[in-house]
Amino acid sequence: MENIGINTEFITLGQFVKLANILESGGMVKAFLQDEGVFVNGELEHRRGRKLYPNDVVQVEGIGSYRVMKEN
Repeated sequence: MENIGINTEFITLGQFVKLANILESGGMVKAFLQDEGVFVNGELEHRRGRKLYPNDVVQVEGIGSYRVMKEN
């Protein structure tokens, strides 16, 4: 599991996918989430605007798992 640090209270799922270098562009993120989705804390999620908070876990099938961490 890879830890991805944020310095805000939360980050949206779409922003997180780009920050973690899972996909490169916003258009790719939008299409991927609509078609495939990812698991956030074990629940399938398709919304780009889903808010992620520290300690949330994002699992992308075939790619890996990522944990949202708060940077100091």
